[in-house]
Amino acid sequence: MDAEGPLSVEQIYDRAREDVPNLGVATVYRTIKLLLAQERIVVVDLPGEQPHYEPAGRGHHHHFRCLECDQWFDLGMCVVRHLDGTTIDGGFMIDGHYLTLYGRCPSCAASSANT
Repeated sequence: MDAEGPLSVEQIYDRAREDVPNLGVATVYRTIKLLLAQERIVVVDLPGEQPHYEPAGRGHHHHFRCLECDQWFDLGMCVVRHLDGTTIDGGFMIDGHYLTLYGRCPSCAASSANT
């Protein structure tokens, strides 16, 4: 719940094993299935990635992937100016959107600036 961005099953498993060293990956899969059924988490589809998960109820927002450290971040906001229901050039009516931004996170950008 306190992750800065969506997590893969492997990342959830690694974090959980810090608290429960003998935890099996099957338990993680069962828990994810249960939390999805309870609508406490949602699936985040990220381009070229296995499914990731994040807490439900965060509202509409976009994601950022750092190309240096490979970490995913929640931006917590929408960076698209066109709102749902808008018609854009060519007659395309927007019913929704999903956007992923790529670049360097603040830590990696600072490290690059210092080298």
